[in-house]
Amino acid sequence: MDNFFQHKARKRFGQNFLVDENIIERIVRAIGPKETDKLVEIGPGQGAITELLLGRCPSLTAVELDRDLIPMLEFKFREYPEFTIIEKDALKFDFGTLVDEGQQLRIVGNLPYNISTPLLFHLLSFRGKVQDMHFMLQKEVVDRLSAVPGEKAFGRLSVMVQYFCRVQGLFPVPPQSFRPAPKVESAIVRLVPHQELPHPAKDEKLLERIVAVAFQQRRKTLRNALKPLFPDLDPAQLPVDASQRPEALGVKDYVALADYCSTLNAPSP
Repeated sequence: MDNFFQHKARKRFGQNFLVDENIIERIVRAIGPKETDKLVEIGPGQGAITELLLGRCPSLTAVELDRDLIPMLEFKFREYPEFTIIEKDALKFDFGTLVDEGQQLRIVGNLPYNISTPLLFHLLSFRGKVQDMHFMLQKEVVDRLSAVPGEKAFGRLSVMVQYFCRVQGLFPVPPQSFRPAPKVESAIVRLVPHQELPHPAKDEKLLERIVAVAFQQRRKTLRNALKPLFPDLDPAQLPVDASQRPEALGVKDYVALADYCSTLNAPSP
């Protein structure tokens, strides 16, 4: 079978296949799949993680873009009748179609590093139907996801993902665990969507805009960074210290800022 289904990792798909059995087992232990779970794997690759997941949750659904990998996966896991492969781009796929009312997805994957950030935001749009997510990402991205105010890695990704989820960096994965070996360090992260938002914003779209504008000019003070969005903003009226730089504020601070700004007239996007 190995000779028949030879497959070279494709750069355009950002493919680096995990081959370290110890790391694979550690990832699956961290996920802790159960037979009754509604499990979804994004980018199963050559099925290294898939194999162990199926041993515990035989109704797994895989979303794979590379059509050349699909025959290999179908052959390899032909003994699992409930294993389903969907040939789709995860960035455009409606994950909500995989669950019935009252069900929740558990999503896992070794995400292509070149699309990891937009894919995370896409997945967050289904957060009401997601129990948790476990991903392999570039370590730099995991550091940004889990960063706290005041840290260099703290930014737009930190604020918006932490607004929607509890973030837990689990463990690093060295380049030699992959074939071909990437030029960057990797890490595993757990994201658990909040059942109830700790600090719900009145206008989430405005919150996203304010956070994005603030961190586009992170070397400026908050008052100067927000001038393009709110030219007539009076810093003295803000619920936060406008003399600070954007990375000094936490999620709760940005929500308070967005709630105040929702009473003002902001220019259209």
